Amino acid sequence: MKITELLDRATEPLISYEIIPPKRGGSVEDVLAVIEELMPFNPPFIDVTSHSAEAYYEEQSDGTWRRHVKRKRPGTLGLCAAIKGRFGVEAVPHLLCHGFTREESEDALIELNYLGIRNVMALRGDDGGFQKPLPAGRTSNAYAIDLVEQIAEMNQGVYLEDLMDAAPTDFCVGVAGYPEKHFEAPNLTWDILNLKRKVDAGAHYVTMQMFFDNKHYFTFVERCREVGIDVPIIPGIKILTSKRQLQTIPSRFFVEIPEALAAEIEEANRPEHVVDIGVEWARAQTEELMEAGAPCIHFYIMQRAGVVKRVVEPLRKLA
Repeated sequence: MKITELLDRATEPLISYEIIPPKRGGSVEDVLAVIEELMPFNPPFIDVTSHSAEAYYEEQSDGTWRRHVKRKRPGTLGLCAAIKGRFGVEAVPHLLCHGFTREESEDALIELNYLGIRNVMALRGDDGGFQKPLPAGRTSNAYAIDLVEQIAEMNQGVYLEDLMDAAPTDFCVGVAGYPEKHFEAPNLTWDILNLKRKVDAGAHYVTMQMFFDNKHYFTFVERCREVGIDVPIIPGIKILTSKRQLQTIPSRFFVEIPEALAAEIEEANRPEHVVDIGVEWARAQTEELMEAGAPCIHFYIMQRAGVVKRVVEPLRKLA
């Protein structure tokens, strides 16, 4: 079932999750065990992230630097197939522009279509400092809107090559929204108008970057509606579990952590107290969002189910 259909048919607020594939050479069973823990909460869908190659540099004994290219976390498509097959839950693979040619993107979409996976997230992605050499005549999608347009064309039966009797695909396409604006955008207005271009190109729903102050979600949704973005907008929640995240999350995701939350975590004496604070903050956020009519709450849990269960369990009473 498409994400938009799940949202339309829901009689209570939905709660979805986002995970990452195992590290290269890791066991998929560890990730599937996390999903098993979430199944009592009836997740409508689970997003699976994707990663392109990254470049890193190592200093040599002679003072020079050697460039290495490392492939990260393969298996997004396979993990999605395993989730759908084992649990009967809709899996949403993340498809990236950076690190993949348009031909590779088309091949991935064809495979997903064969597997009966009808939902995808179209993202630009971070090239991690790695620029992949492309075969002659091949190009990558530069931005998420280009990938959205490619998927929309496949939904019309238009492929990169002229194919006889090409069957149209039927993908539901999600894109990312940034309630505090994308870090490369000059301002929030510009960013929202860019989001509208992605929706006009064929995106069906928006999943938002994490935020820790609900005012960002409410303002973002209001401004989106003002410019004619009428697709579902799903808020994203991250549970803080360590003091270190007070620095790493803002620097990596370009989001603000409210003063009250940061001060409370900074004053916590023990690690378990930090987790308690993060859980209670996320629970209050989620309750307010649900009461305000958010179509779904999307938790960024990566590979940990225990903490999010502490947030979700009490919310079942509100559903």
